[in-house]
Amino acid sequence: MADLRAYGALIGGQFRSIASYRVSFLVEMSSNAMTTALDITTVLVLFGANRSVAGFSLAEALLVASLSSLGFALADMLVGNVDHLKTYVRSGLMDVILVRPLGSLWQLLCMDLPFRKALRVVLALVVLGVAIHLNDVDWTPGRVALLVLSPLAGLVFFGAIFVLSASLAFWWVDSGELGSAFTYGGRDFTSYPVPVYAGWFRAVFAYALGFGFVAYQPALALLGRTDPLGLPAWAGYLSPLVALVAAVVAALVWRAGVRHYRSTGS
Repeated sequence: MADLRAYGALIGGQFRSIASYRVSFLVEMSSNAMTTALDITTVLVLFGANRSVAGFSLAEALLVASLSSLGFALADMLVGNVDHLKTYVRSGLMDVILVRPLGSLWQLLCMDLPFRKALRVVLALVVLGVAIHLNDVDWTPGRVALLVLSPLAGLVFFGAIFVLSASLAFWWVDSGELGSAFTYGGRDFTSYPVPVYAGWFRAVFAYALGFGFVAYQPALALLGRTDPLGLPAWAGYLSPLVALVAAVVAALVWRAGVRHYRSTGS
């Protein structure tokens, strides 16, 4: 309970900060929502100019994009601020975090929760609702559960990617661009049906790294479509398992990074 109160105090400080600069918060929240809007607009432009791309219609592509967008928006709001780790390592503020009797990762997540990104989550939910309406989904208990679990699995998966990319700072402080290639690059990859990509790029990102199970495979299961790439129908229900594996890997890398960390001495 003492730990929960401590984390609550950190989050409470964020709310008090927001209350002090309300106009700034509203402006930032609106500008952040534009990011999600632009991601969806890109999909609309690409698929709107063609009746289908890689065998997928605009409505089907919108379902893939909305599942991806919602999972990423949740992860970016709740876990994305772990990107600040490189600043803490460089400045020595990581020392302050480590001497507190609280989990280092949880402290980082609670110290600067970007509530200004909440509108992105709301917008992604709206787009997902529109995508569901446009597609003729034959609802079953399994598909209802999948619709609920897929964005949560996306949250866990993208959150793990954020932690993995941020953990590079323990060994290489200026690793920001490399990390972004997997976080924001992964978001862009999952916004489109996997058959849009080809060759080794598709094999590595979609299956070796698991990005294909964030939105594409769950969307196929919801639509009742056969995977053009040959995976079985039940592959769409693997997203929680893939997310769990990613979270375990991220936790192990984070722990290794904390053990490797050396104070700046400042």
